[in-house]
Amino acid sequence: MSSTTAPPTERPLQDLYSWGVPHVNGGLGRITEGLMTKGDGTYVEYADGKRMLDFTCGIGVTNLGHAHPRVSGAAAEQCMKLVHSQCSIALHEPYLRLIEGLLPLMPHSSLDSFFFWNSGSEAVEMAIKMSRLFTKKQNIICMGGGYHGRTYGAMAVTKSKTIYSEGTGPLMPGVFSIPYPYWHQCGLPQSTPTSEITAFCLERLSLLLAQQTSPSDTAAIIIEPVLGEGGYVPAPPEFLQGLRKVCDEHDIILIIDEVQSGMGRTGDWWAVKESGVKPDILLTAKGLGNGFPISGIITRKELSDTLKKGSMGGTYAGNAVSCAAATEVVKVFKDDRVLENVKAREKEIFGALNALKQDGEVGKFIWDVRGKGLMVGLEFASGNAAPKSMAKRVADKCIEKGMLILTTSVFEVIRFIPPCNVSKADLEKGCKIFEEAVREVVREG
Repeated sequence: MSSTTAPPTERPLQDLYSWGVPHVNGGLGRITEGLMTKGDGTYVEYADGKRMLDFTCGIGVTNLGHAHPRVSGAAAEQCMKLVHSQCSIALHEPYLRLIEGLLPLMPHSSLDSFFFWNSGSEAVEMAIKMSRLFTKKQNIICMGGGYHGRTYGAMAVTKSKTIYSEGTGPLMPGVFSIPYPYWHQCGLPQSTPTSEITAFCLERLSLLLAQQTSPSDTAAIIIEPVLGEGGYVPAPPEFLQGLRKVCDEHDIILIIDEVQSGMGRTGDWWAVKESGVKPDILLTAKGLGNGFPISGIITRKELSDTLKKGSMGGTYAGNAVSCAAATEVVKVFKDDRVLENVKAREKEIFGALNALKQDGEVGKFIWDVRGKGLMVGLEFASGNAAPKSMAKRVADKCIEKGMLILTTSVFEVIRFIPPCNVSKADLEKGCKIFEEAVREVVREG
């Protein structure tokens, strides 16, 4: 029997992993070995019986924890009614129920037109397409350190790591970038005041519009209000306000990518809300479906009504099961007062990490603790005096100790993404595991 011939019976679970891994695309990377078989709230289990605290949430997806009974129950119920109707054939009830739930939560009342797709990357593709159609212009300005996806348009505006586009050029043309307002991205001293960093980046934007992409050729500016893959850095409100001013002056669409920072992750429904800035297009995904694939592209009806019928669409766009799950996500957030939990746990996690930063033994190796809500980044020192590859080594030790956690960016950064409804006890447990890991790496040097 060849290796591709179907076996007469299913392989035992303990054999399936070793057999199957060679057949999985080599471009996929993983931080753990073995088969994950179950998720329950803040924990996941593997086929070998290992049970781990999950501070990754599938990279900011299971904001209500794994297999939330109400969310999974709503999806299961919808599965027995209608799984797929295709948005170009007919609308279904969950699509409109989801709009009904999301509309009052928008960061600005002008955002009243919804299109649902499958992933964050697809949402970015649609935002780029819509911006070009709305403005009749081509060029897109993005941020250094920004991450927006691995499909071609999204990949072109992703500047967090070269691995996502290496060897795949030519990428989508008409893309320009400016530094994200973060000292490391700007090459400025860490002590530089936020106001100076903001002014520096807005000046870079002004020069870009004068030297490389004329406002008359520029369709959109895209930004994450909290930098995700680039290091979990919140954008200063005054920077977002400066972008809004430039966009208003030059008829440029402002795309706010809240794929990772949205849906309660930062303690409010949307991270951009703090700045008071009005997005022209708002993107959401990840936590919207709590594990069911769905994204949202939200804009103004006055803009979307100019689009030709059929210019938007997609086979699985706004899938009924995913919409039903997302509708229940909104309800659970409200019923369980999840935003209040985020704000309470935010104080605790920042308290624990900042205490570590002040610690006499390890504090000198911690440069920064930052973020909003339960989207928190800790940046270790880098250079000759610091342990090499500190972020990865700490993350690996956390995994050894029973907690999943991720690094992020080209810098030495760990990101904390526990569920938004994580308990006080589980958050404390995770912080203790992290502290132990940090101390061990420092002692090893």
